[in-house]
Amino acid sequence: MSAQSRLGRRLIQLYAGLALYGASSALLVEAGLGLEPWNVLHQGLAELTGRTIGVVSIFVGAAVLLLWIPLRQRPGLGTVSNVFVVGIAMDGTLAALPEVRTLAVRIPLLLAGILLNGVATGLYIAARFGPGPRDGLMTGLHQRTGRSIRLMRTAVEMAVVATGFALGGTIGIGTVLYAVSIGPLAQLFLRLFDVPSASDSSTVVATGQPRRAILRR
Repeated sequence: MSAQSRLGRRLIQLYAGLALYGASSALLVEAGLGLEPWNVLHQGLAELTGRTIGVVSIFVGAAVLLLWIPLRQRPGLGTVSNVFVVGIAMDGTLAALPEVRTLAVRIPLLLAGILLNGVATGLYIAARFGPGPRDGLMTGLHQRTGRSIRLMRTAVEMAVVATGFALGGTIGIGTVLYAVSIGPLAQLFLRLFDVPSASDSSTVVATGQPRRAILRR
């Protein structure tokens, strides 16, 4: 595969993955059976401020990105794109979805959201354009404190979930199911969508270990 073709594929994977991530998160919101940790916070803040969950996601992502400065993390194209694309895709999908009430529909919607989230995660990580703001926060804390990524991720996400729940975010069986399944799903799709590395590095790729930040539990 030529360098130009490889770059084109990576860009397609990046933006397809981020858009699908936002859409899959919207499915979880619509299912109403529990959200992934950060969206519990986003939903709680949306309830508090009256903003849409996608807009709140963008503001939180930008705020988290500012925390990279003292942690000395380097953002990539994927990092900045993550802030905006996921939130826009989430709000767009929510606007297009009809209201769902019955469990017979909500449960398949939940399962579809988790599966698509795994696909999306594999797509955008395999593109190698840098981790999302929240994942970079985990690696930055790991590097600065010397604590394991597993510990940093658990501590941050527990705080995020607790705060979001206190503000009105949704916790439920979907939250638990997401927590136990997203790692294996993302690992599976990461291998499927992996793009062979080129000998020359791109200037838009951030250094670091975004895969480990997301997939280690």
